[in-house]
Amino acid sequence: MFKIKKLVRCTLAFATAFATHNAFASSSPTIEANNKGSAGVNQTLVANAPTGVSNSNYESVFANLALHCIHQEFPNVVKHMMNDGDDVKAPSQLYPAFYGCLDWHSSVHGHWLLVRMLNTAQDGVNKDEIIEKLNISFTAANIQGELVSLNRENNASFERPYGLAWFLQLTAELRQSTVPEAKVWLSTLLPLEKEIVSRVSAWLPKLAYPIRTGEHSQTAFAFGLMLDWAKTSGNKEFEAQLTARVKDYYQADKQCPLAYEPSGQDFLSPCLAEADLMRRVMAKKDYSQWLSAFFPDLTAKTSSWLAPATVTDKTDGKLAHLDGLNISRAWMIEGIMSALPDNDARLPVLEKTLKAHREAGLNAVFGDMHYMGSHWLGSFASYLETQRGIN
Repeated sequence: MFKIKKLVRCTLAFATAFATHNAFASSSPTIEANNKGSAGVNQTLVANAPTGVSNSNYESVFANLALHCIHQEFPNVVKHMMNDGDDVKAPSQLYPAFYGCLDWHSSVHGHWLLVRMLNTAQDGVNKDEIIEKLNISFTAANIQGELVSLNRENNASFERPYGLAWFLQLTAELRQSTVPEAKVWLSTLLPLEKEIVSRVSAWLPKLAYPIRTGEHSQTAFAFGLMLDWAKTSGNKEFEAQLTARVKDYYQADKQCPLAYEPSGQDFLSPCLAEADLMRRVMAKKDYSQWLSAFFPDLTAKTSSWLAPATVTDKTDGKLAHLDGLNISRAWMIEGIMSALPDNDARLPVLEKTLKAHREAGLNAVFGDMHYMGSHWLGSFASYLETQRGIN
């Protein structure tokens, strides 16, 4: 029953997204590359679509966002410890594989987006162009350069946990790919993957408390991606370690203060991310009971549970986070729904909330975007629309 409802919902969502997309396509000017990021990027999205690809599909829109930025070096935000003058270099010298899309983690999940599109929508994107771009990024020399930067002194917390989790999601996607090049790319990335897994494994026993923010340092969302990687890669040891820590951190939680959300620059919901995480480590019956204690105000009689957030300034990178919050809330709610019984009385309320957030989030991606949003929102939209957290 849930699968049928999910299919209907997806069909309606795609129709809404296409209608919104086509409206902008007929009324907005062409995209212009904005390397300085000081003016709005008028995102009709399809105007700059890869050659030979139909403009009637969402996949080409998402892929084009990543193709536009994964090798765009500036503007750029570099966040790492500088020990001496040798650490002051251009982004492409510091991070030769993942220097584009404004920052390291956005570059990583931009690459993930392209692999995801190859895995789920080869007929809807320019496959040859994507492979060409990924071949440029995924070389042994580039990954060695990434390792050199990662292993610098006083850099243990680099991109932890958000960027590291997205890297594992990237290699999980490569493991599931049928594209012949994916095996070569995965082999090239394995040294960096090994270092990242080692770092997270060493960090988990030291992390006394979970991190409950709505931004990059949040542990719940990152742990979900990491668990999915562990299952895909077959790393039982890491899966067991992380599962045990997740239960230690979250299983006793009750009455999550959802009314306090969102903070003004969230792109992840602390409460929903935790609920979406716990479905990965609990049996359905146990999870349903846990969810009742975690969200006691969520019942069949709940009339208005959670409203989408509003962005007031898309040129402000922090304020623009709220567009991503609507998208991530949508996929987290969908994840929660997937773990509940088909006759659960809370499903209609969750479905209504999911629809509102999906519409608000996708309207942001198919509408007018500044580079502060366009460099990363395509990845979030792809995660939602391909149901990556579930499939």
